[in-house]
Amino acid sequence: MNFRPLVDHETGERYLPVAKRGDALLHDPFLNKGAAFSRDERRAFGLRGLLPDHIPTLEEQLLRVRTQMEAKASDLERNIYLSSLMDRNETLFYRYVMDNLEETVPIIYTPTVASTCKYWSRLYRTAHGIYITPRDRGRIADILLARVVEQPPVIVATDNERILGIGDQGAGGLGIPIGKLALYTAAAGISPARCIPISIDVGTNNAELLEDPLYLGYRETRMRGQAYDELIEEFVHAVREVFPAALLQWEDFSNRTSFHNLELYRRYLPSFNDDIQGTAAMVVGGLIAATRYIGGKLTEHRVVIAGSGSAGYGIREQVAHAMAEAGMDLDEARARIYVLDSRGLVLEDRRNLTDIKQRLATPVADIADWDEHTPLPSLEDVVRNVKPTILIGVSGVPGVFNEDVVKEMSKHVERPIILPLSNPTSSTEVTPKAALTWTEGRAIVATGSPFGPVEYEGDLHRIGQGNNVFIFPGVGLGVVTVKAREVTDRMFLAGAYALADQVDDDLLAKGQIYPDINDVRAVSRAVAIAVAREAIEEGVADPIDDLEEAVDAEMWDPEYLPYRSAGD
Repeated sequence: MNFRPLVDHETGERYLPVAKRGDALLHDPFLNKGAAFSRDERRAFGLRGLLPDHIPTLEEQLLRVRTQMEAKASDLERNIYLSSLMDRNETLFYRYVMDNLEETVPIIYTPTVASTCKYWSRLYRTAHGIYITPRDRGRIADILLARVVEQPPVIVATDNERILGIGDQGAGGLGIPIGKLALYTAAAGISPARCIPISIDVGTNNAELLEDPLYLGYRETRMRGQAYDELIEEFVHAVREVFPAALLQWEDFSNRTSFHNLELYRRYLPSFNDDIQGTAAMVVGGLIAATRYIGGKLTEHRVVIAGSGSAGYGIREQVAHAMAEAGMDLDEARARIYVLDSRGLVLEDRRNLTDIKQRLATPVADIADWDEHTPLPSLEDVVRNVKPTILIGVSGVPGVFNEDVVKEMSKHVERPIILPLSNPTSSTEVTPKAALTWTEGRAIVATGSPFGPVEYEGDLHRIGQGNNVFIFPGVGLGVVTVKAREVTDRMFLAGAYALADQVDDDLLAKGQIYPDINDVRAVSRAVAIAVAREAIEEGVADPIDDLEEAVDAEMWDPEYLPYRSAGD
């Protein structure tokens, strides 16, 4: 099938050649228009008698969707309804989402997607995406070949082990790739015809799922070790064989596997890990914007990160590289960033540190002159001694930035930057209201999940959302536009600077260091151009004459085009 419209050279009309007819056409979500097929289309494609007489406009259909959404009692019910709409009519779904981004993004992704993953088997309606299990060894390429997509595709794959803040969700983790790809389309115009969500279902250690008679996944304990590595290897080779120019995003793998897979395969095919690289670029973009607002340089800041997993590592590294770009020695930059786990400060003399934590560890000598502290310095100990200007939370521990911590931080800095980024909302390290109250309204706050404005002593503070949607869709769009052969770290840094440039002075004056979610399409375009340009400059993509025009040409808009029979 040709997924891209053609142009009638005599009339100038854009149209789509379509081979399907009748029920097959009505059950293709990419092609289905609901009742909006014209009289001519109904005659040409065998639809007479299958649809009600009235031909609604897209605006009438959107009103019907709005009516249905308002009748739902909860965001989970709204998610279920929108998911069923996606399964029926992708054009209508994406038009509604794009027209109502602030409302719909929290419904189709975080925080609501956590519930859809948790109850996946009980909510299951229809096939969507690809499931790969150990039973498919030796046949993964054949499974991918059965998926007809526009080239090159964008693939989001998860092994379901570390879903948001709720852990191992087995086959239900597919909700994450589906949600991510919906954002690729809504935010950056990646056509749904080129999106492939994949669950690499290697079993689950979630006892509740294994005991649930309705569970639909691979009903075995989670596969580990060599067998797991061999399955992932076959999957990666199959992707490269079937879709040579595909972009692969690794999503919600455990710390153990996320780094391994990324480092092993990132130069074999274009791929990245959003938890490591996307989150970090989003953070750097916000910090650059915040620094522009309060004055000074990024190199003047001291950073404390609560959370030593993939996000914490990625943030430490990208913030350090951003400081290095601003003129600081890279090792010196890393020494200004302190990372904690659930036990306290990650110190180099701790036993049994993972490889990643070893890279994050603070030398013992660096704390030799600290004031009194526990053997493993607590968060409050670190804040009291380091006197950070920036506090970042990716711990998943609700309330860990307590009153003592925040007030201690605010003693030493006029405008503390506090980023509690853990999702969902229930896992946030501190609420914006508390952070502003404890800092007497001086804090600059951005959160991972959406929060409304906060009033403090007559001033209204707008809370920016540090959402990866400002980064990964634009990265994907930039990569597929220039067919980049690798996704480099500098491409993410370029995206971070582009994101910061999209935060205007009016937003900053209100304390908001990220754009409004309704502006995500423009943000994604800017990020894509910056990422594509960096790819060309690094030599991992071939030059393009008009880069902005090429990016625009790749952006799909949800609209009903006229259909003509593919044989005409």
